[in-house]
Amino acid sequence: MGTIVVTGATGTLGQPVAELLRGDGHQVRPAGRHPVGEGEPPVDLRTGQGLDQVLQGADTVVHCASSPTGGDIPAARHLIAAARAAGVGHLVYVSIVGCDRVPLGYYRTKHVVEQALLASDLGVSVLRATQFHDLVRLLCRSSARLPVMAVPDIDVQPVGVAEVAARLAKLAAGPPQGRVPDMGGPLVQPFTELARAYLDSVDTPRRPVPVRLPGRVFAAYRRGEHLAPERKVGSQTFAEFCALGTDGYEGRY
Repeated sequence: MGTIVVTGATGTLGQPVAELLRGDGHQVRPAGRHPVGEGEPPVDLRTGQGLDQVLQGADTVVHCASSPTGGDIPAARHLIAAARAAGVGHLVYVSIVGCDRVPLGYYRTKHVVEQALLASDLGVSVLRATQFHDLVRLLCRSSARLPVMAVPDIDVQPVGVAEVAARLAKLAAGPPQGRVPDMGGPLVQPFTELARAYLDSVDTPRRPVPVRLPGRVFAAYRRGEHLAPERKVGSQTFAEFCALGTDGYEGRY
């Protein structure tokens, strides 16, 4: 089994990816600013600090680290250069369904990183996934704190993190495939239905109110540009996820 570096290995997605790869017998090296293991070097993707050391002798990189507040593009630039210098044979990247169609800054950044990877001389695999259950629940929780639980009048197709992690781990164990088929959750549902499922899970007698938000971003959401109805490959529903009561949404550098 080869050595696989996982960026964002302590985050919501990176952690289960690393655990699955270790379970399959791979040597896993986490790459992050705050090492959790003794002797692990700190790695800052945004500056490139520590990348050469952590990538030395690595066969594959699974790039799960990301930040909506910025830094993904310089991080990708540093990662591509360091992976090339280290002779890494395969770089796996997780992106977002609709990143080339929804005019949201974070989505556009994901698309720029995709294009940079696919245009590089590295062997890459790029997987686009729909929104994670964890993110949808976080949005529901935040809205439920307000006097009126206003939710966007759009459909969503959330997918389980564990299922995306399993797909990434499988990709990492194989050869580079370029852009692979998108991955979506099992159901496309109005956000109000997801909000009701969340409220039921926390036993809160509230009523979500759909709000039609203006602007190009929400126009794209209403058109379903962030959905993959033809790729309902996930099996866990949002209601099933909420019933488990797990918590946490991270994946940063």
